[in-house]
Amino acid sequence: MTAPVLVIGATGKTGRRVADKLAAKGVAVRRGARGSATPFDWTQRETWAPALRGVRAVYVTYFPDLAVPGATDDVAALTEMAREAGVEKIVLLSGRGEQHAEAAEAVVARSGLRYTLVRCAWFAQNFSEGVMRDAVMGGVLALPAGDVPEPIVDADDIADVVVAALTEPGHDGQLYELTGPRLLTFGEMASAIGAAMGRPVQFQPISFEELHAALAAGGDTAMADLVTMIMRETMDGRNAVLADGVERALGRPPRDFADYCRDAAAAGAWKLAA
Repeated sequence: MTAPVLVIGATGKTGRRVADKLAAKGVAVRRGARGSATPFDWTQRETWAPALRGVRAVYVTYFPDLAVPGATDDVAALTEMAREAGVEKIVLLSGRGEQHAEAAEAVVARSGLRYTLVRCAWFAQNFSEGVMRDAVMGGVLALPAGDVPEPIVDADDIADVVVAALTEPGHDGQLYELTGPRLLTFGEMASAIGAAMGRPVQFQPISFEELHAALAAGGDTAMADLVTMIMRETMDGRNAVLADGVERALGRPPRDFADYCRDAAAAGAWKLAA
């Protein structure tokens, strides 16, 4: 247990939390990101071997998403490199309801390494430290979701499951589907956020074409293409089912969205500039 754990994507929503929680438990952590002391960059394979050298386990998050063409090949190459480097275990963050993510899961499961698969859909923190924060601050949450409910999950629950899988026995070979404790429409989420922040937030249903145009207006057409593709695939109700992954992994229920909203507001996530 003295060898470090490599956290790929250590500046991301879950990676940052996993790295911090591991460090708090006294686990040696190697933070894998482009600007880290030992850098890791998915687009530069020459950074992979140095990052993997001497680590006992790896938490894998793929940027920008496992749905990107070539992602499965990258995960396969990384997994093989990890095996050759003597890595003992891989924990993969996967996308719930995404066929390309499931292909990456299969690669990890066939690797011969110990593994745990952590499958999630929409993160609560997307509203406070992600792409939807600006929309929340503007008071209008515009998404092509309609009344389809989402089993929104807290990123801290995800991180707790990952840390357990990396540090405790009993998680090898497990697939954990993580959700919150209840299904919520985006209209209900908007209302909960507004109540917590003390300003109204309205949900506005839009088309996928309108979503793409709004995202592309920011200048990143590739990201607009990716986000729209993922939402087309997953916003059809396929994820509108609760799962017991948090309770199976941690022995406790998942955190409720209302608790997330309260704590995010108290931490100043949606505070207006003075």
